[in-house]
Amino acid sequence: MKRKRIILRRNVVQSANEILSILLSAKPQSHALTSFSIRYKITAMAHSAQDASAFFSVTQITNLIKETIESSFGTVIVEGEISNCKLTSAGHIYLTLKDSGAQLGCAMWRSATPSLSFSPKDGMLVRCTGRLTVYPPHGKYQLVISRMEIAGAGNILQMLEERKKRLAAEGIFDEAHKKPLPLFPKTVGIVTSATGAALRDILQIMKRRNPCVSAVILPATVQGEGAAETIVRQIKVANYFRLCDVLIVGRGGGSLEDLLPFSDEAVVRAVYESNIPVISAVGHEIDWALSDYAADFRAPTPSAAAEAAVPLKSDIIRTLQTYADTFHTEIKRKVENMKLVVRTFNPENLELQFRTIEQPLLARFDGAKVALLQNIDEKLKDAKHRIALCTHVLESASPEKIFARGYSMVRDTASGEVVRDASLVAVGAELEIVPAKGQLTATVKSVCTEANRFIN
Repeated sequence: MKRKRIILRRNVVQSANEILSILLSAKPQSHALTSFSIRYKITAMAHSAQDASAFFSVTQITNLIKETIESSFGTVIVEGEISNCKLTSAGHIYLTLKDSGAQLGCAMWRSATPSLSFSPKDGMLVRCTGRLTVYPPHGKYQLVISRMEIAGAGNILQMLEERKKRLAAEGIFDEAHKKPLPLFPKTVGIVTSATGAALRDILQIMKRRNPCVSAVILPATVQGEGAAETIVRQIKVANYFRLCDVLIVGRGGGSLEDLLPFSDEAVVRAVYESNIPVISAVGHEIDWALSDYAADFRAPTPSAAAEAAVPLKSDIIRTLQTYADTFHTEIKRKVENMKLVVRTFNPENLELQFRTIEQPLLARFDGAKVALLQNIDEKLKDAKHRIALCTHVLESASPEKIFARGYSMVRDTASGEVVRDASLVAVGAELEIVPAKGQLTATVKSVCTEANRFIN
């Protein structure tokens, strides 16, 4: 029994490999492989399995499919639209590639993500390089992506992203350059197709919101060859002749290719250089163009642009009434304040105010005078006291006072120098002694240098 299952497995593998070889030999999307040949091979495999009276477990058949797919397909390149793109906390990316007829689960491990030059998002058309594999626990096959690049419309997205970065570096999208929309516009300019639904929507909303606001239609080609040139020309015409107070530039929805004129560099620069405030209204809310970033205001739809450009007549009336009420209240308050001010200038109030002001000042002056005199007196007393102390010190240190206390000055008669050290005087030397009064002459009989010479 076991041998029969092995033989059957070999037959199945051989038949499956034959099918895959035919598939791989055909060019992508070709019809070289007919449905008849596929049905023939599958029927042969089924008959082989019945004749052998054997069975496979789920794991066995799944592993067989895994082995067959992974060994038969090498590196493949698959193009499709991204759907259900998810970035995990571990850094892996899981997504689904789909087209109009099928979808393929894909995984891009963290080790391969550094090769990405963009952030994968739903709706992008990409071309993925990788290997097909089967995940047995779920019984599903998937494409393990090693490389991903933008394809088809994705090339347009990449081009627009690069242009966006370059224009942003020039400061064209800076908020500081954007102008405020006028509060009460008289005329609204509209640069769009003269036959498009967007124009009708804008005009209807303008009429509903405020019929007093007039519209200037500047017809332009909004799609295809030459569209960008006509849009630029109409923006410049509106600015040159100052045709309006605010300018709406846009169109209705469409594909990415249809909206390209509004991402043209010349259009973006014309919007940026416009002296008239520009409202960009390209496509639907999910659509975008580079003119949205350069415009002073971006509206998600042309209808929203009309609502942003034209205020409701009722809102204007309400606002003006509010301003009038505020103005009246402010004038009334100022008049009342002026009455109070004038009332203070009658003779009685003036005299009272004069007294009220003068008396405190006089009191402050008198107080300052008294404080100043007291301060001067204290300063004089302090100076006299310090002079007396210095005089006493000087008098105590004078020679006359010292001599009066019994001290004398001794000089060597021969040299005339004052004797300060007895050891320097020789026996027999003549000395001149000067007490407080008179003068004495003496001869030295002996010299004593001991420290206790004053004892006894």
